[in-house]
Amino acid sequence: MTAAIPLTPDVGPPWLRPLVDNIDQIPDAYRRRLPADVLAMVTAARSVSSVRRTGRDAAVLVLFSGPPDAPAEGGVPDDADLLLTVRAATLRHHAGQAAFPGGASDPGDEGPVATALREAREETGIDVSRLHALATMERTFIAPSNFHVVPVLAYSTDPGPVTVVNNAETAIVARVPVRAFINPENRLMVYRGTLGKRWAGPAFLLNQMLVWGFTGQVISAVLDVAGWSKPWDTDDLRELDDAMVLVGDSR
Repeated sequence: MTAAIPLTPDVGPPWLRPLVDNIDQIPDAYRRRLPADVLAMVTAARSVSSVRRTGRDAAVLVLFSGPPDAPAEGGVPDDADLLLTVRAATLRHHAGQAAFPGGASDPGDEGPVATALREAREETGIDVSRLHALATMERTFIAPSNFHVVPVLAYSTDPGPVTVVNNAETAIVARVPVRAFINPENRLMVYRGTLGKRWAGPAFLLNQMLVWGFTGQVISAVLDVAGWSKPWDTDDLRELDDAMVLVGDSR
């Protein structure tokens, strides 16, 4: 078995430094955006999974790409982007949902970084030799799919081409401009109809996708911790199906 892939936080560009240096603040940041009921449910499910030793380990790749130099005024370069996928509509879990590349760990994976890189290569065809793993975020339990997920923060000056490798698993692979997530006009709160408004969480309505759920929570927390977030209308509350109808439309 190969050795675990090392983390190289110093390779990250200056504009990612606030995020790398404060990566331990991510859990509190996304918990602040969750209603108390949701947080209690997640905490209880994680406790039960830990006691029963159920659930599978998984990892996702949170890949930022962009120039190594920070813009003169600070903040995010205009051409910085974040790699996302949209899962195929026929999948059993999270069908049609926007997500970071990633998935369950294999027996041969030496840790979450290896899992995240392997899954990203399999889903998007990305050349993982161009990527630098900077840090890992807190392991989080995702109750609907019964996964314990570790987000892996990574960086590349140029990751090269990406594409859908398997249409049965992935519908879209896209490098989304970070400024699209920062734009307050693209932000909203989304809840699922069966759960009610009190279960709402942060989401992003973009041209090709609605980013919500765990992925939306992580991105929202990243923006807050990195200092990139701008004031947005947290009272813009949409039911999930209603928000999905808006994908592709200008707001």
